[in-house]
Amino acid sequence: MNEKIGLVGVGLMGTAMSEKFIDAGYEVRGYDIDTKRLNDLEERGGKAVSSPGEAASGAGIVILSLMTSDIIRGVIFGKDGIAETNPEGLLVVDTSTSRPEDSIQNAEDLKARGIAFVDASLSGSSPMIREKNIVAMVGGEKADFERVKPLLETIARAVYHLGPHGAGARTKLIVNLILGLNRLAVAEGLVLGMKSDMDMEMLLTVLKDSFAYSKAMANRGERMIKANYDDPMSRLRQHHKDVGLMLEQGEKQGSPMLLTSVLKQVLVMAEENGQGDWDTASSIEVLRRMAGIPSR
Repeated sequence: MNEKIGLVGVGLMGTAMSEKFIDAGYEVRGYDIDTKRLNDLEERGGKAVSSPGEAASGAGIVILSLMTSDIIRGVIFGKDGIAETNPEGLLVVDTSTSRPEDSIQNAEDLKARGIAFVDASLSGSSPMIREKNIVAMVGGEKADFERVKPLLETIARAVYHLGPHGAGARTKLIVNLILGLNRLAVAEGLVLGMKSDMDMEMLLTVLKDSFAYSKAMANRGERMIKANYDDPMSRLRQHHKDVGLMLEQGEKQGSPMLLTSVLKQVLVMAEENGQGDWDTASSIEVLRRMAGIPSR
């Protein structure tokens, strides 16, 4: 296989995806504003390019892995953007956690230029991509889903078509809402254990073997009790951004977001404490400080 694909955004998730794509035989042309990430991409066997448009040029599919909807809009329609190349038959695949309405708008505007679009949100972390243990949730036309499915299957253990444009993005917000609340519940329980002078390793072992078990506990529990937030699986500031989108959707749909509102306040305090680039497990630090336990 020597199919060319573009990749715009070579951060934690983009780096892991590029590794899997290259290993599967795809020719990866990547763009990022961070030159170090591009140098690392070339060391892995990819090709660094100078703009999003160049990443899309000559590619059948271009993957986006970016922070916000505004950034996504810029790399698609801005100067030297993907839409400027106007490549015939191109499919833009947005794996970012985005506002559903923005995904719908991007799809409509790209369709007017003859370019297809799907929102293909990913549930999982960068290490889970390397283990092919994430879930891909896709919104868009059925034919476009079938076209991108083989590529997504190189990184995901399951690939779902959720419906029209925006459905993948909407599902991802719900998944992350429940995941974030699970993490906060784990943190609150562990802090109670710390205040009770319990053997934290033993407590965590019992929790994992009990009906309280969750993947959030399995992935973050050890990090929480050891205050190990470096080398993040996912950054706290990214989750904070996602929670803002969740609350926005709740308000639009008239859906109660009581627990998510509390999570938002915890993340605000964490960012104010300079934890934005730490792993999301570091949300426990807010509760530790409130409990009078020395923080990291």
